[in-house]
Amino acid sequence: MRREFEMSMMGEITFFLGLQIKQSKEGIFISQSKYTQELLKRFGMDNAKPRDTPIFPSVNLVKDENGKDVDNKLFRGMIGSLLYLSASRPDLMFSVCICARFEACPKESHLSAVKRIFKYLSGSLNLGLWYPRSSSLDLVGFSDSDYAGCLVDRKSTSGTCQFLGDALMSWHNKKQTYVALSTAEAKYVAARSCCAQVLWMRQTLQDFGVSIDHVPIMCDSSSAIDISKNPVQHSRTKHINIRHHFL
Repeated sequence: MRREFEMSMMGEITFFLGLQIKQSKEGIFISQSKYTQELLKRFGMDNAKPRDTPIFPSVNLVKDENGKDVDNKLFRGMIGSLLYLSASRPDLMFSVCICARFEACPKESHLSAVKRIFKYLSGSLNLGLWYPRSSSLDLVGFSDSDYAGCLVDRKSTSGTCQFLGDALMSWHNKKQTYVALSTAEAKYVAARSCCAQVLWMRQTLQDFGVSIDHVPIMCDSSSAIDISKNPVQHSRTKHINIRHHFL
């Protein structure tokens, strides 16, 4: 790269854009523990009782139109800070994205859910991403989805992640753009999203001289797998948007 660009050596990197980077002979560890502590202090949650999970499994947030209004600026600030923190904390992605859906008109119930995420952070300050030196270059994708999990519009939420060997390289959580009519359809759409990311990662690896022919995508729905293997659109699947069928 020095032949193409003007560069200078400034020593081993330890901090970059809020990310703490620790390098050793075994690998690289990336975290945001310092940023997390600053957030807890900023929002008055530094003395909060730690929680084991960022969100209750049984919690289903709704618009709560009759609920008590909260400071919109405060709520958006908390959500934005948590989204930035998710750059090294994929365990926060789902719960933060759920709460972010109510930024337009946050209520006390929504703020309570966000505060629980901060309580979870207070007990997990040192979590981060570990990239072992000896990891292989096997690319694997994982996808999953709930079914009609959003009680506001009954849309499903997709979740995907991609590993390169033992290292988590990419993760994604997003509400689907239309209402799926079955669990299989919701999981099929999630698998399509995972496949798109995997194709991009495979192309990037090829630019670095790493060629990967086959990339497995893990999906726990046999029906979604059957749809992906069948080139014929039957009556039960013909309504699925054609953009998902490249899988």
